[in-house]
Amino acid sequence: MPLMPRTVITGGAGFIGSHLVDAFLRQGHEVLCIDNLVTGSERNLAHVKDAPGFRFLRQDVTEFLSIDGPVDVVCHFASPASPRDYLSLPIQTLKVGALGTHKALGLAKAKGARFLLASTSEVYGDPQVHPQPESYWGHVNPVGPRAVYDEAKRFAEAITMAYHRTHGVDTRIVRIFNTYGPRMRADDGRALPNFISQALQGKPVTLYGDGSQTRSFCYVSDLVEGLLRLIASDLHDPVNLGNDEEITIRGIAEEVIRLTGARSEIRFVALPQDDPRVRRPDLRRAREHLGWSPQVSREEGLLRTIEYFRSIMK
Repeated sequence: MPLMPRTVITGGAGFIGSHLVDAFLRQGHEVLCIDNLVTGSERNLAHVKDAPGFRFLRQDVTEFLSIDGPVDVVCHFASPASPRDYLSLPIQTLKVGALGTHKALGLAKAKGARFLLASTSEVYGDPQVHPQPESYWGHVNPVGPRAVYDEAKRFAEAITMAYHRTHGVDTRIVRIFNTYGPRMRADDGRALPNFISQALQGKPVTLYGDGSQTRSFCYVSDLVEGLLRLIASDLHDPVNLGNDEEITIRGIAEEVIRLTGARSEIRFVALPQDDPRVRRPDLRRAREHLGWSPQVSREEGLLRTIEYFRSIMK
């Protein structure tokens, strides 16, 4: 009887990582989830903890990764991802982007495994090109407060390509744009969790700046489908995944208030340093090479996410 393919997912107890765990288990993989639970949660994995082929290892991925047996795929998703988290954990964020990526790549090299790096649209910084294609090199302040995340991911991309070119590791790089859905933390500090939590509690919905800055929100099931297609492809250069339907931050706040049935007022607070004014992916590479595009409408995704937040805030 042939062995099941085996996938290692760092950061697998996080929001996106836990959905990727589900996807690989559905495909019949054994899945080893590695997470130190600094920002991840075992609650995100409670439904699979006893699933055949699933194993959880609590470990900091900046330490040496010693895994017995074969590994077919390594997905490196470990990192604080929200501004609140990486601004409060600056050294840990830099270490997981640098040392953690190095360790994960070393595992992939040792096992002859395919490697997927979860990078981010933040590598584009506060962009001067809009929408952002993968060919754009970005506009990042390397010494600003957000640099601990932006530059960690830019380094992670650089070392991933170095391992591909120097050691022949079969690598993939995904630049993930704003993604939302069930298993986001209510207190993670990002726009949508903030808006939904505040609206459900009848509190004022707080907007940074005047709310005219734009974002593009992708529902998590669409993102995971794109990730699976990217892993199965032969693309080594970075690929944007997200939703290219752009909306102002004020617009999304008003949608959340309407869909929750809240009576919350909007309250404006100071815009953080280096906060991007615009953010929208150019998806031509994903559409052409992966045959992928987002399918879940924003209203449908928001309703599912609001229902999840209702369940965890009872």
